[in-house]
Amino acid sequence: MLTTPPPLPITVDLLPYEARLDARALAQIDLVVIHCTELPDLATARAFGERELYASGTGNCGHYYIDRDGSVVQYVSLQRIAHHVRGYNVRAIGIELVNTGRYPHWHDSRHQAMDEPYTEAQIAALIALLRRLQAEVPSLRLIAGHEDLDTTTEAASDDPAVQVPRKRDPGPLFPWPRVLEAVTLQRLLP
Repeated sequence: MLTTPPPLPITVDLLPYEARLDARALAQIDLVVIHCTELPDLATARAFGERELYASGTGNCGHYYIDRDGSVVQYVSLQRIAHHVRGYNVRAIGIELVNTGRYPHWHDSRHQAMDEPYTEAQIAALIALLRRLQAEVPSLRLIAGHEDLDTTTEAASDDPAVQVPRKRDPGPLFPWPRVLEAVTLQRLLP
């Protein structure tokens, strides 16, 4: 296990409602969930994250966002529970990679391809962030993709008779072998 976090510049830009997210102890965290934003850019992802969608005055968000140039922004502190994956939030850190995914036709059956590759800078920053998190959170031992944990389907927006995956991220172009080789986290496949 790493003893000191590798150098990685992280811009802390907490969401306006971050203090309203439920608190947790770092010892509760054992899982990292990899996402893609399925939005065109970091600014749009930030605007989406700032939307208050719940009675608590909070919304959907991850802890860290990695832009295409490899820059890392933290929107939620690790001691807060972010809303990024059904059923796993209490124990998980959410990392979002900026990527268009299926944007803007997320649930249209004719637009399910996820064909934007992740950049070299994003993957290098992700690996550095994962190594840093492993050093900072000793209980962290698992990693999963959003698509691994949320396997539900729903009616396609263009044809209710067709079912499409609710979540597909990080998608088929995410380099799982490279990432898993670079860290000591084990992939969680429920």
